[in-house]
Amino acid sequence: MNIINPATEEIIQEVEEDTATSVREKYRRVREGQAAWAALPVAERVGVIERFYEALDTEKDVLAATLTAEMGKPLQQSYNELNGARGRIKYFIENSERYLKEEWVTMEGATREKIVYEPLGVIANISAWNYPYLVGVNVFIPALIGGNGVLYKPSEYSTLTGLHIQRLLYRSGVPENVFQIVTGKGAAGEWLLQLPLDGYFFTGSYRTGRYIAEKVAPKLVPCQLELGGKDPLYVMDDVEDVDKAAAAALEGVVYNNGQSCCAVERIYVHEGVYDAFVASYVQQLKKMVVGDPLGPGVDIGPLSRPAQMEFLLEQVGDAVEKGAKLLYGGRRMEGKGYFISPAVLVNVHHGMRLMMEESFGPVVGIQKVRDDAEAVELMADTEFGLTAAVYSKSYERAEGVMKQLNTGTVYWNCCDRVSAALPWSGRKHSGLGSTLSYQGIRAFVQPKAYHIRP
Repeated sequence: MNIINPATEEIIQEVEEDTATSVREKYRRVREGQAAWAALPVAERVGVIERFYEALDTEKDVLAATLTAEMGKPLQQSYNELNGARGRIKYFIENSERYLKEEWVTMEGATREKIVYEPLGVIANISAWNYPYLVGVNVFIPALIGGNGVLYKPSEYSTLTGLHIQRLLYRSGVPENVFQIVTGKGAAGEWLLQLPLDGYFFTGSYRTGRYIAEKVAPKLVPCQLELGGKDPLYVMDDVEDVDKAAAAALEGVVYNNGQSCCAVERIYVHEGVYDAFVASYVQQLKKMVVGDPLGPGVDIGPLSRPAQMEFLLEQVGDAVEKGAKLLYGGRRMEGKGYFISPAVLVNVHHGMRLMMEESFGPVVGIQKVRDDAEAVELMADTEFGLTAAVYSKSYERAEGVMKQLNTGTVYWNCCDRVSAALPWSGRKHSGLGSTLSYQGIRAFVQPKAYHIRP
């Protein structure tokens, strides 16, 4: 399997793909090793993860350079991702023992009662390429701390990062028969679905997530899906600083080259501040630097693969054909690499693909609305339910909108952020289950009820 640099289209490295036989053998090894790992005290498993936490910092230069080379995000954003991943790991380190310890529910009377949390067993972590560290540690860190064995399949677009993760976990003390990486494309994932695993945890598209859920349903094991979104942002007419709101929205659209599950993908602006917002957004967008992700001051790098570039250009073309006005960008850039100029369009409506399909790139439409009621109606007009943001001077007014939105996360005067202390979950086509927070710790264990009568 060739690993290609999306900025240069050059082959970085060749990686041997797994076969059906090698995947089964890796499963066998992890199945044999999981029980001994689960028998260790939680504190000892946490200690191993602490060493991994330190290793991510010690080797950050190599890890960041690899991530940028194979995925295309600007180098500083690769460092940011590593720092963010360490922040999430720190949360798990500091909180896992608290939420995994046995709980006495009834201590008195004829029958005492308690809850004990046991690992699921051996789970599959089928991960994503856009934030391989962040979405990876959401799963394999609490899974390992919880006493599970893990078969980890990184995306084919972040395989080298996945190999680094495995190397550092082993160096930190995770046994080889507890964590195994599965390399390859769709076929490798299919082989994982055929195994008698105890849980499936996937990050990626709705289409693939639905397929996985349907495929593993007869097994009656946990299947958790962290899927995409078409996340809206609404700017109310009482916003105090239009330029600041426009800057925040712009970062939400283009950060990580626009390839974020919770990226801002639709913007609705009250007619009272619409013209000022659009002017500020375009002015700030024009200052964005697109280019070599290793270069200084670069804001936006290449897309991860050529098919995504063509998909975005088709969305822009469809919108223009249906009456949208392209104010800036939306074109393939000359030279090597999968680069497009970031796009902003106005005169958009929900009959356009740009406003309904997940884009996953640095393009956005801005739509004018009359009032909060129209904004709510448009924000809710989607099959997805990941995040939604509202910018307003008044929390009470913003909360009135946020309460009406069927999303797993809402933001007031911020967007495109994740906190380790809060559950990360999607509704509708944005997923099933939660990672992060104490709920994300307990997602990888199962309760056992004890009735104790002396």
